Amino acid sequence: MKVCYIAKVSGTVQGVYFRASAQNQAIDHGLSGYAHNQDDGSVEVMVCGENDNVQQMLKWLEVGPEEADVESVEINQTNTRDINHFSIG
Repeated sequence: MKVCYIAKVSGTVQGVYFRASAQNQAIDHGLSGYAHNQDDGSVEVMVCGENDNVQQMLKWLEVGPEEADVESVEINQTNTRDINHFSIG
């Protein structure tokens, strides 16, 4: 079953390769979506794909890459999107 979630990841998550690492994780899990820096210093990540793979990605967002210091992750399910890539913005 395909699902989509949007997560707001806060902490030290900009300037630490968080978006690029999220893209690599998404590709490894066969997911689509995006990772965008936000003006408040957080990163917004949307992930879409098979539920099990999305759940693994959402767990990864709680830790992120080694250089990151994730303080919180707010996760909300959203309508599925018909996209087939993972972009960084």
